[in-house]
Amino acid sequence: MPVEFLKGPHLRLFVGAFLISLSPVWVKLVSVSPTTSGFYRVAIGSVTVLLLMVLARQKLRLSRRAWFFVALAGAFFSLDLFFWHRSIIFVGPGLSTLLANFQVFIMMFAGVVLLRQKPGAAQLVAVPLALVGLVMIVGLDWRSLPGDYRLGVIFGLLTAIMYAGYLLSLRASRVHSENRLPLAEVAVVSIVCTVLLVLIAQVEGVSLAIPDASDIKWLLGYGILSHSFGALFLASSLPHVSTTEAGLALLLQPTLSFVWDVLFFGRPMQPIEIAGAAIALFAIYLGSRSRSIRGQ
Repeated sequence: MPVEFLKGPHLRLFVGAFLISLSPVWVKLVSVSPTTSGFYRVAIGSVTVLLLMVLARQKLRLSRRAWFFVALAGAFFSLDLFFWHRSIIFVGPGLSTLLANFQVFIMMFAGVVLLRQKPGAAQLVAVPLALVGLVMIVGLDWRSLPGDYRLGVIFGLLTAIMYAGYLLSLRASRVHSENRLPLAEVAVVSIVCTVLLVLIAQVEGVSLAIPDASDIKWLLGYGILSHSFGALFLASSLPHVSTTEAGLALLLQPTLSFVWDVLFFGRPMQPIEIAGAAIALFAIYLGSRSRSIRGQ
């Protein structure tokens, strides 16, 4: 089985989080359009996951209900990539990934509305804390920000909504799945995303051609390491770790993305921005503590 390369669930958890944290780096490094990089992420990921399924001797077999929710997850994830890749270009890997992880608050809201779950005190505190942290990062004077930057923040928040839709749909598909590892689910999500992003590229009039060899290298890293192995290691570890540990892994992704933004792209960070990022990350942790991660 592919996960046997990393036998310990805790090691898989944090290696998976590390690999996924590199996702916005690949997007920032390539010279292709945001839609094109999203297409190659899921297209390369589709091939990789299907090969892993062959190695694992797992069939592409899902119940009819699971097929519906996996296809829905694929639709949400294609929109997730559409908005997130543009947010990465406009505001950088760090802030875009932080905003995407605001999905914990969308998930919390969905739990209250759809599942009649009562939010805990920590979750109620987390929401205003996250907003305070965000204001400290972007500043109080919204109108003074460049238009692209404001658009990047909006796209990042739309990413969080789509990401939450993807997670809820994927969770529903796993309830009706007999597969121990979500290889079939990830494969179908990747294939659905590939098809939808081709259609989006056609509507936009965007070319899917790769201009040079360096872009091929970055896109292969994106599709194989971050999309396929990162997601597989993370998903396979979640049933075997505590919710707190899963929450810490969730925090590791935006934290490392900020680190990569500073190290690789020279993002300037003022003390108030650092404090705001720390507050927002703490809020994400509080928001995720009371939510069960199992089964996602």
